[in-house]
Amino acid sequence: MHFIRHIFFVSCLLLLPFMVHSSPVVDINAADSETLVDLLDGVGPQKAMAIIRYRQENGLFKTVDGLTGVKGIGKKTVEINRSRIKEITPQAAAK
Repeated sequence: MHFIRHIFFVSCLLLLPFMVHSSPVVDINAADSETLVDLLDGVGPQKAMAIIRYRQENGLFKTVDGLTGVKGIGKKTVEINRSRIKEITPQAAAK
């Protein structure tokens, strides 16, 4: 029994990095305001609506750094959330 517990413990330790690192990813060119608020740090309802308004008025974001064009979103907010934002492909930005 002790051996089985030991194997289980070691297995959990080996899988931990995969469980921790798999955070949700948001598509800033398609997400609604609720999704933006839920998945991005430092983005509340007003900033989420500003992102959507910016998208509607200026077209899709061509890069993640394009978020800095939204009033209230700075480089720090982009860097904090970079790993949570889906990579923007040239095909997706061209639509």
